[in-house]
Amino acid sequence: MVSIRRAVSAFVAVALGVTLVAAATLLLASGRPQVPDRLARAAVVVQSPEAGASADSFVPTRPWSATATAGLVGRLAALPGVAAAVPDRTFYAQPMVDGRPAGTDNRREDAHQGHGWSSAQLGGLRLTAGEPPRRPGEVVVGRALGLRSGAPVTLLTAVGAESYTVTGLVDGPGVHVADEVAATLAPGVRAIGLVLAADADPERVASAARGIVGTDGQVLTGDARGALEPRNDARTRWIGMQVLTATAALAGFVTVFVVASTFAFTIAQRRRELGLLRAVGATGRQVRRMVYGEALVVGASGGIVGLLLGGGLAPLLGWLLVDAGFEPSTFRVRYELWPVALSLVAGPVISLLAVWSASRRAARIRPLEALREAAVEQRPIGRLRVATGALLVAVGVALSVGTATADEARVAGQYALYAVMALVAGATVLSPAVVGPVVRLLRSPVRRRGGAIGMLVRGGALTATRRTASTAAPVLLTVAFAVLVSGMVRTTTAAYAAGRADNVNAGWIVLPDRAPGLSDQAVAATGGTALLPTTVFRTDPGTVPADRPLTALGVDPAGFAAANRALTVVAGSLDDLRGDDAVVVTASANLRPSEPYAVVFADGTLVSLRVVAVVTDTSLPGDLLVPRAVVRTHDPSALTSTVYVRDRLDPPVGARIVDVATWAAEADAAEDRLVWLFTLLLIGVSAGYGAIAVANTLLLAAAGRAADLRLIRLAGATRRQVVWLVTAESALVVLIGALLGGAVAFAGLLSIRAGLAEQVGAPVDLVVPWSVVAGVVGLCLLLAALASVLPTWRSLRHRPARSSVGLAG
Repeated sequence: MVSIRRAVSAFVAVALGVTLVAAATLLLASGRPQVPDRLARAAVVVQSPEAGASADSFVPTRPWSATATAGLVGRLAALPGVAAAVPDRTFYAQPMVDGRPAGTDNRREDAHQGHGWSSAQLGGLRLTAGEPPRRPGEVVVGRALGLRSGAPVTLLTAVGAESYTVTGLVDGPGVHVADEVAATLAPGVRAIGLVLAADADPERVASAARGIVGTDGQVLTGDARGALEPRNDARTRWIGMQVLTATAALAGFVTVFVVASTFAFTIAQRRRELGLLRAVGATGRQVRRMVYGEALVVGASGGIVGLLLGGGLAPLLGWLLVDAGFEPSTFRVRYELWPVALSLVAGPVISLLAVWSASRRAARIRPLEALREAAVEQRPIGRLRVATGALLVAVGVALSVGTATADEARVAGQYALYAVMALVAGATVLSPAVVGPVVRLLRSPVRRRGGAIGMLVRGGALTATRRTASTAAPVLLTVAFAVLVSGMVRTTTAAYAAGRADNVNAGWIVLPDRAPGLSDQAVAATGGTALLPTTVFRTDPGTVPADRPLTALGVDPAGFAAANRALTVVAGSLDDLRGDDAVVVTASANLRPSEPYAVVFADGTLVSLRVVAVVTDTSLPGDLLVPRAVVRTHDPSALTSTVYVRDRLDPPVGARIVDVATWAAEADAAEDRLVWLFTLLLIGVSAGYGAIAVANTLLLAAAGRAADLRLIRLAGATRRQVVWLVTAESALVVLIGALLGGAVAFAGLLSIRAGLAEQVGAPVDLVVPWSVVAGVVGLCLLLAALASVLPTWRSLRHRPARSSVGLAG
């Protein structure tokens, strides 16, 4: 059986891997949508029709018009058991406190949302002071703002700053106005909450409501009401799921990789022991079965420990995810059965997969191996291994080509990650054959500076290429992922920022400050060219799906044409974008000028527009253009996202001004921040795992070489020279792994750069965060040196007796 010291290395690797898998899957299982607080008391909620959109678009549902809402509310309120049917109207309204916008946490939509007063009963809000709003100009606010009943307050709305009087305070966030005012500010409705009588059965009411709604909406009860969570929360939750999924997948991949290297190393150290077993009659199948049994024991015990550690760490990790912005503030950890079962199975499965290659090699050991004392490996790599490694490299090259030719950055990133996985696996499989040429390449500098120690280091690496390759494998993996992921993120961010800046013809950009957007009043004060975005829904029955969400930009055509260098008109004229029925579409719409184009706006109104121009797909930062007045007519709560101005000016309240380069860099700042945090998380997982694996492997190597090092002492070397020897060997191993890993990652980055250059239509600079790379390599080097030096120093505390020379001989 394998010794305790050798088993500990594999056990630690499995336990750490299962810890990550268990924590990630527990957090994944907890990432269910939460029922919004504002609808918590509505046992049944009717939602407007879902729009056909991808899972990561997070667009709102198609709204009902005012007429359709009134009809539905009347029929739903008449159902048995329904005490009230309340349309939930939502619009932009942000109080001003001490001259500045309040509620500046833009990750929380309720920080700047207004509702009709009737909606307060859907969330169970209680009036703690004053009275409800009954007329225009009256408002009820949350008591957390510190305002008093009867005090004046300024609300920022889509139109601009407006004066209101506080008539009451409630025990929750948000702004509530009279229902008539809310109907004007939010004519389109996406949810109707049903408040039930005390003895009503929610499921029976829901069934009756489905008969009324039909295909014009969805009826939700219980946890299904989580589909109504704010879009920001849904997007944050989706990002968190991607992070956790990638972390679990990376943990599983790295664990198999590291455990395989550990088992390969231990099998190489046990050649004489396994040869003795074969000499006394053990068959190759029995040896393989023994190795599998050892792996199963290690995997099962490591899996149990990893599950306990992962379960204990999950709440802390959940809090960190919320704090970093990967999960919404409503996220809570829940312990469910399937992550526990998966984690218990993961340990044995990972170990059995990892030991497959090592078990085959163990079964091929011949009885004569028991008599061989030389450390020289007779055949460092077999034909099957060469073929497997070549196949993996070929797959990696093919995926790299796919990266360079991908049309979207997301697809290119996925291809690049898979390509590096294949290349890392291929380089690891072929590494015993690569170690020799790399060491010979370093022969001259080692010989000039290393003297006798350099000769021993080089000779040891060439003699035991399997041992060197197994020790370098974790470094290869760590450096490859660190270089690829960090370089990919930085290169992509810089490329898109440069392309975004090149497309804008302006001197300065006015952006929202402490607010989700700019009001019409703020836009008028700048005198610039503004973009007023809104979501519309394509309702052509001939399209699939029929209700496609699109981003429409309300613009002044002359100003937009002057500010947008990328604008290319292929048919019609942008000058015709005027009136209340004109639209400019992209070439992908497959329409010509004068053809009809029907959309549903935010107020639920179906409008038949007329195509006046067609532009290239890359001309717009959206899907279509309409006159700004059309957006304001149909979406009273729409906010301007960007204003282009020629000269610097003093920004109005709720705005700030930046230069074009800063705007381009900040355009996706929130996403870039999350992506970089995600990158550091993945690098931390792979680097931490790789460093621990290097330390484990070198601890095993130091224990197995104690006799060799004592012989070197007997040959005349001092203890300090022996320590320098093992330190130099560790540094060489880390250097080999770093060179191979860097080469693999560099191949992936070159393909990413080629794909980005094709997408942005301009040369792209390759950006590699050398500080991250240096930190990863330095960590591996530090742990490698400590793992070699400490056991060596301890084993050589006493100089061996001369008589042991005869025993060694």
